[in-house]
Amino acid sequence: MAKESVTTPPVSRTDRVPPYSEEAEKGVLGSILLDPLKIMDLCIENQLGPESFYIPAHKIVIGAMIEMTKQGTVIDALTVADRLKTSGMLDSIGGSVYLDRLIDSTPTAAHASYYIDIVRQKHLLRCVISCARDAENECYFTEQSADLVLGKVEQSFFDITERQHGFMVGWSEAVKNTMDYVEKILHTRRGLSGISTGFGNLDKVLKGLRTGEMIVLAARPSMGKTSLAMNIAENIALGTKPERTPRAVGIFSLEMSQESLVLRMLCSHAGVSAFHLSGGFAAKDDHAKLVNAASILSKAPIYLDDTAGLDILELRARGRRLKKQFNIELIVVDYLQLLHSKEYERQGRQLETASISGNLKAMAKELKVPVVVLSQLNRAPERSEGKPKLSDLRDSGAIEQDADVVCLLRRPCRIDGDPDHNDETLAIVDIAKHRNGPTSDDVRLNFDQEFTRFRDRNVGVDGLVEPAESEEPVGVSGTELQ
Repeated sequence: MAKESVTTPPVSRTDRVPPYSEEAEKGVLGSILLDPLKIMDLCIENQLGPESFYIPAHKIVIGAMIEMTKQGTVIDALTVADRLKTSGMLDSIGGSVYLDRLIDSTPTAAHASYYIDIVRQKHLLRCVISCARDAENECYFTEQSADLVLGKVEQSFFDITERQHGFMVGWSEAVKNTMDYVEKILHTRRGLSGISTGFGNLDKVLKGLRTGEMIVLAARPSMGKTSLAMNIAENIALGTKPERTPRAVGIFSLEMSQESLVLRMLCSHAGVSAFHLSGGFAAKDDHAKLVNAASILSKAPIYLDDTAGLDILELRARGRRLKKQFNIELIVVDYLQLLHSKEYERQGRQLETASISGNLKAMAKELKVPVVVLSQLNRAPERSEGKPKLSDLRDSGAIEQDADVVCLLRRPCRIDGDPDHNDETLAIVDIAKHRNGPTSDDVRLNFDQEFTRFRDRNVGVDGLVEPAESEEPVGVSGTELQ
């Protein structure tokens, strides 16, 4: 019988010297000693620190220079030598003679930006090598799933990139960029500063869904929060009024399967009862309606991921890939309490939820898209008068803190004692938090439960009515919030 061969994992080579440039490092330090005010500013702007240098002596010298800059101390060969002598590090770099050699080896400080860029590039390569080695070790020795490992590796590499783009934008450039944004709003968005939800009454308060924002839509179970989120996603993907521009949407459905969610969207768009259809009962023209709805929705740029029990880092990695591959402009997560964070799962649900919430907000900023996050409320509204509050968000106050907008959905017909209890179609969205605008306790919508379809109250079935040219572009024409 042939002896089974045993393979061992390859061993990473350790005989190679990491990329660095001793001459460039000396050039940076020598330039600082020649022109400290100008060159230190360049170093700080390019985020050069002790870790950016490879040679130990250079790490010590630049560290002392950075500390002296923070304290407002004059930098020259004498003062740096005195600082290092005081800290007991002067002999470790070769004495004050070494500082003189740095000046002698630097002909001019005029080329400092070139030296700085070389040092930064070499440091970036060393960071990539370090991440690659960590990824290799993780693959050999981890007990976590491959998907989670991939998400962590992607995040570690993205963190390197993110650090490289952390430069401060000049004030004049910031003002110019903001004015370009203002001009875009005034001339093309018709009263909106973000992406239209397709609901005029909601857009009138929110002014659309803004990029980089985390929008929490919370409600008790069976209030219709998934239906409202899917209606918004559908409106944006199909390009409903007022924009009429289809936009790619990514949906992470942790609760419903792909088949269930697509069936609900088809029936909602077609105006067919999903309950009757599931039992095999349908009107004669329902099939034609469904075929027409399928033809329309199949062209919508919607990308649906129904993987259950996602880890938050894995969700961020998948969102990153959707953005890169399909340029999605909205992400919907249904819902927050079904996400996990393996990093914090043993530290209590409150800390785990805080980690999840913070990562969702970070994803919105990273991808520069609005992220609509569905969330459960605790039982407090059922024990009180039925009107939910910010404090009713389930599991953690971090959700309230991280969110830019919090929408609390309720249906008066399900609340005993509510003045509008007899109105079966009324749904109310309370804007409990709005970081960039006013809050509102009474954004009213119509909800057709049979078709799981929301519509503006007192606005036509096509949604938002555009104002006439002479009217103020407030998002809704000829109607007031009730």
